[in-house]
Amino acid sequence: MADNLFDMLVFVRVVEAGSLSGAARELRLSLAVVSRKLARLEERLGVRLVNRTTRTLALTEEGTTFHTRCVRILAEIDEAELEVTRGRDTATGVLRVTSTYAFGRRRLAPLLSEFRSHHPGLHIQLDTSDSIANIVEGGYDLAVRFGALADSSLIARQLAPNIRVICGAPAYLDRHGRPEKPEDLLGRDCIVFGHPPLDDWVFDDGTTVHVRGSLATNDGELAHTWALDGAGLIMKSIWDVRDDIDSGRLEVVLAKQRLPAAPIHAVYPHNRHTAAKVRLCVDFLADRLKRQSASVLPTI
Repeated sequence: MADNLFDMLVFVRVVEAGSLSGAARELRLSLAVVSRKLARLEERLGVRLVNRTTRTLALTEEGTTFHTRCVRILAEIDEAELEVTRGRDTATGVLRVTSTYAFGRRRLAPLLSEFRSHHPGLHIQLDTSDSIANIVEGGYDLAVRFGALADSSLIARQLAPNIRVICGAPAYLDRHGRPEKPEDLLGRDCIVFGHPPLDDWVFDDGTTVHVRGSLATNDGELAHTWALDGAGLIMKSIWDVRDDIDSGRLEVVLAKQRLPAAPIHAVYPHNRHTAAKVRLCVDFLADRLKRQSASVLPTI
């Protein structure tokens, strides 16, 4: 079993390095040893995993599937080994985090400030953007996002559940009426945002309404401001609008008609020795957001 796992590790390193020689350097093995282990793995599986020449290396279809599984298995083994030593680790250095504008400002920033207070040797840099940043190319340690990525080289851990709601300023609803069914949205000004703007609003029962409005933007915070100003209805994560609902600045409509929403995930690069600062931060965020869920996600 140990040999099988090491062969899987060699295969993953070959794929990540893009060559047998690169993997050999990283693993501090000879090129001949890496080549033999890859050949032995292919022989045991009975399939070719990579097509290779003197200059190029490309995964086969079977190799792509096997690589995805290997990355996940090795990551789970790492997490299992590290679980028993978490308490002895400390968070130090610089922790670079990326998240969306709204969630980053309203929810994540206060939590990161609290986390930093427990770890004096830690410096935190939070970048917010509604565009999905490339974690590896951007040099980020951690991303907090709505939804997990399909990229098999990243690890995703769910932090909290999520729902979407449709809401508007009470003044707008008093002027134009409160929708009683999804189709009523066709007669309302609906503010859409995203890139491209999301103008198909899909409900849990499969009903889809192609909404219309005179305002659209790629900035979710700007759309939120328009809704507060009474310019129309908006579809938002409950995490972004809960405070406005509680204060009466926004009012939920079609409350019984929920919309599918991706949970909040922590996403970070796979690394055999994931830094303590990342592991500890993810654990902290999972704990705090779980506590907040009780007040953020009650029945409306």
